[in-house]
Amino acid sequence: MKDLITPNRSLAVETEKKLNQQIEMEGKSSAYYLSMASWCETKGYVNSAKFLYDHSDEERGHMLKLFSYINEAGGHAKQPAISEIRHEFNSLREVFELILEHEIKVTKSIHELVDHCFSTKDFTTFNFLQWFVTEQREEETISRRALEIFDIIGEEGMGLWHIDIELGKLHGIEGTEE
Repeated sequence: MKDLITPNRSLAVETEKKLNQQIEMEGKSSAYYLSMASWCETKGYVNSAKFLYDHSDEERGHMLKLFSYINEAGGHAKQPAISEIRHEFNSLREVFELILEHEIKVTKSIHELVDHCFSTKDFTTFNFLQWFVTEQREEETISRRALEIFDIIGEEGMGLWHIDIELGKLHGIEGTEE
């Protein structure tokens, strides 16, 4: 039997589908960073682990922001299945290289979603997504800064210890604008 009450929708079905795909990406980001945090912690990189645990929570928050938006607009947000998360890494530097690579993918995904909303004249969702556009700029900036820390300090001798300390401080630069 069909639902007797159908909510009024202000969200196009295609936009809902694309937003749910973004939910999946944010959920995978959260799981990916959680896995990286665990790896860092087991290797003794406690500051990097703390940064990544916090970052995992932040990505989950992004996912929940999308959940609320979809449901409030009359759509149905869906919890994605999260699989194929990597658990082993070759080095601390590799972890942060992968983070930058991943954040660039997320930025491209957000830009495609924004473009879809603009082309379909869904200006409400377009406006909602501007927060994500700004957030992705910050995410990429922090990721690039992390890799600069490796280059500046160097990994030899006590370098990784100092790098771990500096990576733990990265949350302090969030929200700064160039």
